[in-house]
Amino acid sequence: MSRNRFSTLAFCICLATTTLSWSQQSTGIPTNNWSEFTRSNFHRWNPYEKTLGIHTVPNLKLKWSYTAGNAIYSSPAVLNNVVYAGSYDGNMYAWNATTGAKLWSFFTQAGSWVYSSPAVANGVVYFSSVYPGVPGVIYAVNTSSGKLKWSYPTFNGSYGTPTVANGIVYCGDWGGHLYALNATTGALKWTFESGVQIASAPAVVNGVVYIGSENHSMYALNATTGAKMWSFPTGDQISSSSPSVANGVVYFGSLDKKFYAVNATTGALLWSYNAGAWIVSSPAVANGTVYFDNYDGKLFAVKASTGALLWTYVTGGITGSSPALANGVVYFYSEDGNAYALNSSTGALLWTYPTGSGHGAASPAVANGMVYYTTGTNTIYAFGLN
Repeated sequence: MSRNRFSTLAFCICLATTTLSWSQQSTGIPTNNWSEFTRSNFHRWNPYEKTLGIHTVPNLKLKWSYTAGNAIYSSPAVLNNVVYAGSYDGNMYAWNATTGAKLWSFFTQAGSWVYSSPAVANGVVYFSSVYPGVPGVIYAVNTSSGKLKWSYPTFNGSYGTPTVANGIVYCGDWGGHLYALNATTGALKWTFESGVQIASAPAVVNGVVYIGSENHSMYALNATTGAKMWSFPTGDQISSSSPSVANGVVYFGSLDKKFYAVNATTGALLWSYNAGAWIVSSPAVANGTVYFDNYDGKLFAVKASTGALLWTYVTGGITGSSPALANGVVYFYSEDGNAYALNSSTGALLWTYPTGSGHGAASPAVANGMVYYTTGTNTIYAFGLN
């Protein structure tokens, strides 16, 4: 199926247990950050954000915005007061997180698109690009200078969002290859071939890589060798719904309109929920609840243990936005042109901001009292309190 059908999709990944997630913070990375698409705890959940919450979010104001030369589908990464996101104008951008001042931009190649969301680790920003008709590239760029450290050509163009774990960069491409590269040198360690596009981003938990493919399968691979441990079949493509792994369960959605929970060790089905429309968003998981949306414009909150519905919120447009969680608030975006913030316990609307137009793939990031939205248009928005 053509990637063009899913130009408004988004990506997500997460870690297995709360204990593991919090231990990730002990590596010198500031705790209140959003250093990659799934944040550094791999749940699209920031447990350290205390400034923004259910009582303060209604006071959010636009602090700055930046307009690139083409659409920004890339979800922002935020680390050390710098925001990173890519654009269809072929650039990866770095901005001051507080003021929006552009610090640098890295241009890939003429005609190239950066759909990928960045991952930032150890002074390097990792992302991929796609150049229509020719192989894509996985890049590693210095965060201070914006200068290239290394690049790796893929067999096919890549919309993939990388994950960095234990010194390895994992990223998929349009041709169904998953690459494991040395994060320092870019040297290839192994590849896995699913045969059909890998648009979702991998989750790396306890030595296992979990990755969905458009060949209707979720895979568990040995993180060191790439050997397949198990696969779980769905009724249609796993497009941009990247897996979240929490408490020994893998959560993800499919174009068969179902949201799945499977055992992380065996791949056995635990439960599924019929959402009634394509699921392209990546789930957020926290406090026993899973949040995801569908192509009918609905955001769902279900019990992580059983899949029982807790609440839904209906927007006026398609949603492929992967929710972000922080301090009792769930943030997401809709193609009705609005950014949303809801009470994560009740689904009550706390705040909305009309951007005028956009695409449902835009997935926000929350850190240090700010929330950053890309909208699938040329503009990134940053909101904070006065």
